[in-house]
Amino acid sequence: MEMRLKKSVVMVGMMGSGKTAIGTQLARLLEVPFIDSDDAIVEAANRSIAEIFEREGEAFFRQKETQVLERLLEGPPCVLSTGGGAFIAQANRNAIAAKGVSVWLRADLDLLWQRVRHKSTRPLLHTPNPRATLAEIFRARVPIYAKADLTVDSAPNLSIDDMAHRVREALLTRADVLEG
Repeated sequence: MEMRLKKSVVMVGMMGSGKTAIGTQLARLLEVPFIDSDDAIVEAANRSIAEIFEREGEAFFRQKETQVLERLLEGPPCVLSTGGGAFIAQANRNAIAAKGVSVWLRADLDLLWQRVRHKSTRPLLHTPNPRATLAEIFRARVPIYAKADLTVDSAPNLSIDDMAHRVREALLTRADVLEG
């Protein structure tokens, strides 16, 4: 079945929710480009996210994140994964709503912790108690992620491919996003 993506699909959610992995697989299914906004920020800044946070701080990073998202949303329809904090900013939600569709990959705290606890690439978790920090971020962000256009639930027993198919099915409920 031939499908055509009419606007960009923007994957939102907590760190560890699978935005990049599932987004990559979804892009393959839909035969469109996949772009990771964090990778685009790293490329534009010529330094890692951790280095940006350390040298310039989170506020500077968020400003660059907004600029990169706006630029990427101007391009042809794609699957775009965002950093966990990107959807929190009202300006980013407005840009996504104007040019794309947001998909929240909803996962519970225990699943997220299982996925991120051994990763050193999460600057927000460089705290004395990263589990408690993750829980605090989770509680603060979930009400905002709930504003996404579509929600797709994760489960530990679902593969990346299963999740990509779930997202595609959710997208098919929106005539303004996917036709086919």
